Order: sequence, then C-alpha cells, then structure tokens
Amino acid sequence: MSNDINEGQWRQMRGSVKEKWGKLTDDEVEEMEGKFENFYGKMQEKYGMSKQQAREAFEDLRR
Repeated sequence: MSNDINEGQWRQMRGSVKEKWGKLTDDEVEEMEGKFENFYGKMQEKYGMSKQQAREAFEDLRR
C-alpha cells in the first residue's frame, strides 16, 4: 500500500484535515500534497506527534 493519497482524494480531504487539525494553515495543508512524509513533518512540528501517531492519523484520513 502506498504511503500517499492521490491528488484527487487529497483535494477532497483538505477541508477535513483543516477542520480536525486547526493549527495547520491552508498553505501548510496545500504543501502536504497528500504525501505522508509531508504530513508527518507538519504534525510533528505543530502537534508533537510521533511518526507512529502521525501514521495512524494519516490512515484514519484514508478511511
């Protein structure tokens, strides 16, 4: 399974990401581009998440 979310899915999910993690700016959400490593970096920076916590949050987005 890929670690990333395809572009179309990510476009649809950006609002949910912003709603769930309000510390993220629109630009930061845009910069993630649905890529796990980008998501992890921002989640670690803004929320202090471990890589495992970020992976679980990212997988929750995909469901």
